[in-house]
Amino acid sequence: MIIRPFTYTAAFLFSLVLSCNSAQDTTAQTASAAEQPTLDTRDFRNDMRSFVIRLSAYAKAINSDFAIIPQNGIELVTDTGYADGIPMMGYLDAIDANGQENLHYGYHGDNRPTPKNSGDYMNSLLKISQQKGNSIFVIDYCDTERKIADAHAKSYEKNFIPFVATERNLTVIPEISTGLNKLNSQDVEAIKTAKNFLFFLNYENFNTKSKLLDAIADTDYDVVFIDLFFNDGSPFTPNEINRLKTKANGAKRLVCCYMSIGEAEDYRFYWQKEWSNTKPSWLDAENKNWPGNYKVKYWDTNWQNIILGNENAYLDRILAANFDGVYLDIIDAFEYFEAD
Repeated sequence: MIIRPFTYTAAFLFSLVLSCNSAQDTTAQTASAAEQPTLDTRDFRNDMRSFVIRLSAYAKAINSDFAIIPQNGIELVTDTGYADGIPMMGYLDAIDANGQENLHYGYHGDNRPTPKNSGDYMNSLLKISQQKGNSIFVIDYCDTERKIADAHAKSYEKNFIPFVATERNLTVIPEISTGLNKLNSQDVEAIKTAKNFLFFLNYENFNTKSKLLDAIADTDYDVVFIDLFFNDGSPFTPNEINRLKTKANGAKRLVCCYMSIGEAEDYRFYWQKEWSNTKPSWLDAENKNWPGNYKVKYWDTNWQNIILGNENAYLDRILAANFDGVYLDIIDAFEYFEAD
């Protein structure tokens, strides 16, 4: 897949696609600044839909095959957040898959089965996205043989694609088990043809980038979700990413990049030291469960400009590194603002 420079033609396509999609899921954007919604009147879910639609249109104008995969926040697929609501087609058309954590294990803690009512609720909305042509990637958290096998079986029963993490920090590359995973010796050039995947974001067990690349390359996963940056803060190069696009068995695979758009992280390249004392207007409270992560007003133009739209922006760096897609985290950031 060739990534084109962001030409005037691409810019036109970006504008056209964005305007078409946004018309379905967003209110008119012609209001003056004085008429913009306040925190009391904002539709936080629609704000996130609009952000993802904008991000998708921008990326696909540069690389039409680039995959957009939001994690969690599955409520966004309908207008009400329930399965009997109206499907939000602008949003569903803008994405290529959904990632869902804790569908079977991990909702109330690792190794603990997800309550049936919670699982049923997530399943009902995931099915809506699946019926619209999107793949479903499931991440469960458990570490016993029985539970790992059960998590795989339950996902495959629904034609979902499973990954079972044995620890929450994602420091381990599990071996693909022929008894659990659907193995695939064929080329994978589109998300919809994937049968398994690796979700691997924490590289603390690797002291060199070359050892990390060797470990990932020596797997047969169809899709690999990784972080853009190694432990020392250096980004992966296009050549390094291209190397990972071949499975150990010689077939092609996709390599997608993790990116948080609902929180800012103080260890990222964009973070400015003064923000710890003097916060910009779009930066909100620190996440008490993940120190160094801060809630953001994700609809704010200044935050979105950090994420996309110039060569130093996060998404633009991911595109320049020749990733095949982006895995979007903290899509459910709307819950924080709705709770205020």
